[in-house]
Amino acid sequence: MEPKDRPIPRRSLGSSSGIHYGSFVNSLSSLTPKAEEKEKPAISPRRAYIAVAVLCYVNLLNYTERYTIAGVLPNIQKFFTISDSTAALIQTVFICSFLLLAPLFGYLGDRYNRKYIMIGGLGVWLVTAVGSSFVTASYFWLLMLLRAMVGIGEASYSTIAPTIIGDLFVGNQRSAMICVFYLFIPVGSGLGYITGAGVANLTGDWRWALRITPILGVVGLFLLVFLCPNPPRGAAETHGEGVTEQSSYKEDVKYLLKNKSYVWSSLGVTATAFLTGALAFWMPTFLSRAQVSQGIREPCVQEPCNPIDSYIFGAVTVVTGIVGACLGSGLSRRFRDKVPNADPLICAIGLLGSAPCLFITIFVASASIPATYVFIFIGELLISLNWAVLADILLYVVVPTRRSTAEALQISVLHLLGDAGSPYLVGAISDAIRKSRSATHEWSFLSLKYSLLVCPFVGILGGLFFFITSLYIAEDRKAAAQIVEGRDGPSLDLS
Repeated sequence: MEPKDRPIPRRSLGSSSGIHYGSFVNSLSSLTPKAEEKEKPAISPRRAYIAVAVLCYVNLLNYTERYTIAGVLPNIQKFFTISDSTAALIQTVFICSFLLLAPLFGYLGDRYNRKYIMIGGLGVWLVTAVGSSFVTASYFWLLMLLRAMVGIGEASYSTIAPTIIGDLFVGNQRSAMICVFYLFIPVGSGLGYITGAGVANLTGDWRWALRITPILGVVGLFLLVFLCPNPPRGAAETHGEGVTEQSSYKEDVKYLLKNKSYVWSSLGVTATAFLTGALAFWMPTFLSRAQVSQGIREPCVQEPCNPIDSYIFGAVTVVTGIVGACLGSGLSRRFRDKVPNADPLICAIGLLGSAPCLFITIFVASASIPATYVFIFIGELLISLNWAVLADILLYVVVPTRRSTAEALQISVLHLLGDAGSPYLVGAISDAIRKSRSATHEWSFLSLKYSLLVCPFVGILGGLFFFITSLYIAEDRKAAAQIVEGRDGPSLDLS
């Protein structure tokens, strides 16, 4: 709980903003939305940095756990005796529950205590993640159910954590903190491959790989309870005062749909998620099948399967994620003042540049594995330019009291049309192609190879979405700043 101090005036988005808001909050009691924000003192810089460190740690664990499944996928397929498309359902049900619950947590995050919501979600995540490691071979449906519940827990955190960082920092400092936070997506993803494959290989049982991250998650839960604040919404922009708003969920959605930068950048990030979801889930398996088809490696007939591809791909994901996110954020801070639409242009160039690299990766795998890794590295590096920049775009084109809703709706769209369906789509295409001929190891590789060709084309489409975003970004950012400061209010801090 935060210590209560002297009352602090909070800026309201009322009539001075020129926008009509609903009045449903007038009838709510002291336990209603925003009650937790009353009379809060400004948060010290030291505490703000500690909070970011805690949020980054939990973010790291979230993505490590999420991609542990991909690191041990051949073992899971062997254990449950399932096809490519069925194996992809493990990730699909997780993402589907994630996207279905994200709007709810976005609604709650804009109205209730965000810290408590994250704590509750993390608790659900810990229990269900551990539970999924005890499923026996005859209960594959139970594994999918538990993975869906893991998605519920992660949805509460992913929709809210970036908005807390947005309320602790502003301007270039916010960009830097968001960059650090999103660095842990590729780092966690890469560690998921490495720890998953490593623990499975060490213990001889893939299920132990699913138990490591939840143990570390208990530490994250305690850190979240004692070290993470719940800052007033808009505190960074208004020098600690915060922003209040009386609006309905319907009005929030209408506002977001009229925000062109938000809409088009959400479509762009959906294309990015499609790419990363498909590549993250299938690339280690694709590389393993490529080596089997070339006679470099024997096929996996007994657990544990050879983990080397998960190790290498995990390392590539970590390095390209760190370098790409830092490079993208650095380019954004360098050119944003000179080129108002620099951020979406960086994202567009990243996706368009990744498309030919992915195309070459898919076709060179049958000839040279080292060359394949080179183009995977370049392609993932270009894709990774986007993550920190994308989060910053949302924070400065959307008013503070609607950021959780904006995060939630964007997450729902990017998962629904992006990484929820892309692993299954690639797996289903692979199965359909493979069934057209007699089963051989070479044909198994080729069927997955042809199914992955959808990825470069989605990358081109995503680049076009970001180019469209660049046409509206300057206008929408200015409009959001004007709403927060009010027509007659003091100057807003965006430095």
